[in-house]
Amino acid sequence: MPRNAWRVTSAAALAAALFATGGCSDDGDGKKTKADGTKEAKPLKWGECPAPTPLEGGGQAPPKDWQCATLDVPLDYAKPEGETIPLALIRAKARDQKNRIGSLVFNFGGPGGSGITTLPGAAKEYEALRARYDLVSFDPRGVGRSVPVRCEGDKQLDAYYAEDSSPDTPQEEQAFVRNIRAYQQACRQKSAALLPHVGTSNAARDLDRIRQALGDEKLNYFGISYGTELGGVYAHLFPKSVGRAVFDAVVDPTKTSEEGALGQAKGFQLALGNFAQDCVDRGDECRLQGSTAKEIEANIIKLQKDLSAKPIAGIGDRPLTESQATNGIAQALYSKELWPLLEQGLDEAEGGQGQLLLALSDALNGRDQQGHYSNIGAANTAINCVDSKDRYTLAETKAKLATFRSASPVFGDFLGWAMMSCTDWPVAGAWETPDVSAPGAAPILVIGNTGDPATPYEGARRMVEQLGPGVGVELTYKGEGHGAYNSGDPCVQQAVNTYLLDGKAPKAGTVCAATADPTGTPVGPEPPQGA
Repeated sequence: MPRNAWRVTSAAALAAALFATGGCSDDGDGKKTKADGTKEAKPLKWGECPAPTPLEGGGQAPPKDWQCATLDVPLDYAKPEGETIPLALIRAKARDQKNRIGSLVFNFGGPGGSGITTLPGAAKEYEALRARYDLVSFDPRGVGRSVPVRCEGDKQLDAYYAEDSSPDTPQEEQAFVRNIRAYQQACRQKSAALLPHVGTSNAARDLDRIRQALGDEKLNYFGISYGTELGGVYAHLFPKSVGRAVFDAVVDPTKTSEEGALGQAKGFQLALGNFAQDCVDRGDECRLQGSTAKEIEANIIKLQKDLSAKPIAGIGDRPLTESQATNGIAQALYSKELWPLLEQGLDEAEGGQGQLLLALSDALNGRDQQGHYSNIGAANTAINCVDSKDRYTLAETKAKLATFRSASPVFGDFLGWAMMSCTDWPVAGAWETPDVSAPGAAPILVIGNTGDPATPYEGARRMVEQLGPGVGVELTYKGEGHGAYNSGDPCVQQAVNTYLLDGKAPKAGTVCAATADPTGTPVGPEPPQGA
């Protein structure tokens, strides 16, 4: 969703498989044909990587030891011999080729995030895994370099993200609905032929084509945030092809888009409270006014109201509005490492300077310093809306706002109103919740973070339940931020590395505490906690 259903994702849901996924037959040309009619993917031709395009987020070309390739896949899996589209891939080869396990494919979430740009930038965090795996990622269909969904242009998006996303009057409500409809009309005009085909079910089928092209018998996979939903759908469609897989920052597969958005409201409010309490605990070192966490939160709510009445100085000719400030606050809650920037940004905004909060908001929305947007917002909307059946009217949305405000005085309005992002979408949604049941799949390590704002902790337990007996292995991380492995916690990393490199999963129910055990030794199983 393009505005304030912050990308991870109040995830939309998936439908049952369109085709059987059973064995192969030979159609006489020596190439195996799968039961859905598609040919086995050809091996990839790897070459030098270009610099990322603006739609991928821009930046420098990756180092020379990274390689890129393109894989053609069916646009419509119902017509496997019809039109194809190119998927862009990137890899860094394993350092120990003699003991190489295979490829480890990453999806970093969104939906709509570019793996082409994300993996090289995050590669140091996965260096231990590169010892024996080729690290591989890709731009999913509709994203970045892989036939990107296009909607509004840069100037239009500047205005779109600055608009009031929590209307208070009938006039503001009308403007809000007009802005959403204009955005959707731009998507329809520029990407109509692509929009029906960018859903998670097709992306999961693409994953299996990638596995084939990489020459791997099994898919070894690391999914983060929305990447866990994609991984769950893959496991459902292709359970016998699951290799060693890790799901981190888990999207709850049992929640509708409304329930997911409400969960995010609670999650971000929890993270904001933790941030505020940390500030209070540091006493005079904290730059924010307030002797309690509640007082700091009250000042943030006052700042939102003040910005709703009158924006303040931002960057260049772009002021900081209430919507952008709330986006910036949410962005900073994704990682505890960003808390100092949030503290500074709030302090400066209370003094009339909104540059830092606007920069944080730009980062969330995919805007670079030259004013160009990646297509993460467009792809995020397109994927969510083709996945989810939910379509909310203005009256239905307004009726639910009180519940959202109760869940989060700071974020509730924004996440409640964002439910209308798919209301008039030109393509019908596929399902209410995704089917991730995967009987017969290999064990999947499922990691939940108790302080995760965007994918609340309970989602990991639900994913384990839905995967089915003997598949999901739950690991709890008692920490802050979105995700566990990238927190740097040695306990989590030891558990994940041991599983992916040696095939030894931790005991179900193992708990890693961010501060309890500096040696990085898993604490061991704890009794199940209420969800």
